[in-house]
Amino acid sequence: MQIGFIGLGSMGAAIAMNLVESGHDVRVFNRNPARAEPLRKAGATVAASPAQAAHGAEVVFTMVSDDAALTSVTLGEAGIVAGLKPGALHISMSTISVAAAQELAARHREAGLGFVSAPVFGRPDAAASRKLFIMAAGADEYLSVAKPLLEQLGQSVGIVGAEPSQANLVKLIGNFMLSVVIETLGEACGVAGKAGIDPMHLIDLLTNATFNAPPYKIYGPLIASQRFQPAGFALPLGQKDNRLMLAAAEALGVPLPLASLVHDRFLAVRSQGIGAEHDWSAMALCALGDAGLVKQA
Repeated sequence: MQIGFIGLGSMGAAIAMNLVESGHDVRVFNRNPARAEPLRKAGATVAASPAQAAHGAEVVFTMVSDDAALTSVTLGEAGIVAGLKPGALHISMSTISVAAAQELAARHREAGLGFVSAPVFGRPDAAASRKLFIMAAGADEYLSVAKPLLEQLGQSVGIVGAEPSQANLVKLIGNFMLSVVIETLGEACGVAGKAGIDPMHLIDLLTNATFNAPPYKIYGPLIASQRFQPAGFALPLGQKDNRLMLAAAEALGVPLPLASLVHDRFLAVRSQGIGAEHDWSAMALCALGDAGLVKQA
């Protein structure tokens, strides 16, 4: 299949490489052309703009950082919508706001194009090994095209509903739940460390008992050892998703006390100069700091 792919960060580059290795004719675009070089060597074509990457494609994927980035590569003279042929499909794998997904779905309908939201759960290593959990939503006619491609990229594809924005809301809910896990792990390690229990031993005990689940197994050791670099998911992106979750809940009239707590934790850790070089699990430094257990750099 002829496929366009826009956005070659750590996640996007791994997903695009899997599409190339699956035998698709892939044309890629990234604002920093150097990021496209490994894909070019693997057989992909490098485009000069999102519109050029979309030209002639049956499906275009995007994996970019936020609402503004997705709007930028989608709309305008050099955007995806300008390059796609009528009836073609845009699959957005980005974590964006519910409002942005609704607006983009409407713009695609006006242009006679398909739009499916398919955000993912998983870090770059999961993307590279095709172990992502993918949440997809859109009209049935477009999901029937998207699902076989998405199944080549992850270990499961969950169909959320007919409105693309529903998948984005599910992704935000999932990241909200993960952020609460990070906070509780930070607090738990703070209590254990203050009591003279090695936090790493605590995590080992609990993840081999009741808390034998990926979020605890992934984030527990990072927090217990205070090993927050390199970033598997950058702290500012986690903060962005928290803001989007709060905005979506406010629009629905739903209070989220724990999301508000996490919001303040993000602000506090960012005020200490901790940023994109740190994993979002570094938010736990607030709880560890409350216990007086933050290691000196």
